[in-house]
Amino acid sequence: MTSELLALSVLAVFAATMWLPFIIGVNTAAPGSPAAIRSGDFTRPADPGLHRPWVHRAWRAHLNLLEQAMPFAVLLLTAHILGVSSAATVWAAWIFLALRLAHALGMITGIAGFPARPILFTAAWACCVVIFVEILRLG
Repeated sequence: MTSELLALSVLAVFAATMWLPFIIGVNTAAPGSPAAIRSGDFTRPADPGLHRPWVHRAWRAHLNLLEQAMPFAVLLLTAHILGVSSAATVWAAWIFLALRLAHALGMITGIAGFPARPILFTAAWACCVVIFVEILRLG
């Protein structure tokens, strides 16, 4: 397994696990609150905006991660199929993973507000651009 695919695999496990903070938050809502799940009623989840701020941020962090993970995965898999691997693709893959971890942690805790979150998102996007440039250059 290449280093880039390892980074992608770790990201996939992380993305698959990001539902946990939201579900924990939803299921620990105060009984009777607008966000509380009524016993046996899973037909329509409560509006995320009704949850405590950190629970709403966890939901948004998960969606945001999925939004960037798919293009990143496509780029890394394309590079792998074409046999493109360089120091730039390795660094971009691992930096992307670190940035996405920092983004999720910062968003859920509320530590990373403006401008930190947009900077983390944009830096992760730049990692995707680096991988794309390497595909064009070496592919």
